[in-house]
This record gives sequence, C-alpha cells and structure tokens, in this order.
Amino acid sequence: MARLGMLIDLRTCIGCHACSVACKAEFDVPLGNFRDTVKYVEEGAYPKVTRHFIPVLCNHCEDAPCLNACPTGAVVRLDDGQVTIEDGDCNLNRACMAACPYDAIYVDEDRGAAAKCTFCDHRTAEGRQPACVDACPTNCRVFGDLDDPESEIAVRAAANDITVWKESAGTRPKVLYVDPKNALPLIEAQGVQVDTTADLSGEPA
Repeated sequence: MARLGMLIDLRTCIGCHACSVACKAEFDVPLGNFRDTVKYVEEGAYPKVTRHFIPVLCNHCEDAPCLNACPTGAVVRLDDGQVTIEDGDCNLNRACMAACPYDAIYVDEDRGAAAKCTFCDHRTAEGRQPACVDACPTNCRVFGDLDDPESEIAVRAAANDITVWKESAGTRPKVLYVDPKNALPLIEAQGVQVDTTADLSGEPA
C-alpha cells in the first residue's frame, strides 16, 4: 500500500497562490478559511532583504494529534496515509482543531463540520494529482508514494536535504520541504488559519 506525501521545493515557489486558488475552487472553501495557502515572510534589512514564499497545509502526520483527539471517530486515516474528516461523524466539538499544531483545521459553516486539506482524496482515488499540484506553474510541489524508491517524490527527497514544518511537535509530517535558506523556522509559530499579511519576521515592532 502506498504512503502518500507531498514535497514542496521552496527554491521554486514564486508565491503566485495558484495552489490556494485551485484548492478554494475545488472545495468551495469559505471566505477567510484555507485548506492550503502560501505564507510570505521578509528577512533582512534594506537594501539586503529576502522575501520567502512558504506554502502550508495539513501535514497528514504519521502521529496525527487530530486523529487521537477526535472523540467521535470522524477523523480517519485512509489506507494510503491520507488523513480525512468524515462529515457525517463530526459533531463539531473542535477537539481536532485544538490538537493540531499547524492550525490546519477550520469550521465549514455550510457543512456544519470541521474541514481541512485531504490531499484531494477524491482525485487521488482516481489516480489524479491533488488540485494544488496540478495548478502549480513551477512544479514546486511533488505528490506521490514516499515508500516507492522510484517515485518522483522519493527520488527528489533522497537528492535533497529535507525538512518539515514544526519538527519539534513530533508529529512526523508527510509534507516535506526543500528549504536551503532555512525559511520554515521564520513561520514556526504561525498556522494555516492566520492573516497572511501580518508581519511574520519575528522582529520587534
């Protein structure tokens, strides 16, 4: 059985938000919420300033806190490792939201249930790629079987130094990053469901 994951190469992300727009369209995500978005953070001082673009989403963790926190069994792990939420079993107690260190779960008011990125399990079940991967114009996202050494994601992961978001949380994420400029720690305290226009530099106001 496949162990599906995603690799995001921050060297080639241009911050275009094609991924988050495709995700919004695919799932009709309510205004103000995101299953997938792109953070940006600026580092340095004029005239030597670097802007980093960092796509973030649910990490489909091997040790998923949301899975363990849900008292109704609505949060489930599929055989291929994708973590999803079953609407009919969700009573909106928000335990999964409180447990997630990535703030990747939101309330879908229209459906009356918690929701998050599912790696587009409805698409992957048909052998297609997640919407965000298809939409990316620079191919900075790679999706596939982490356990298949011949898959593109496994080959690229082996060829690069790989890191994960909030490694200290101990969740063993399956979203991997190529991050040679060490940008991920700059948003370490941030989550998916926050204002992306905020000052994330960590510098004093």
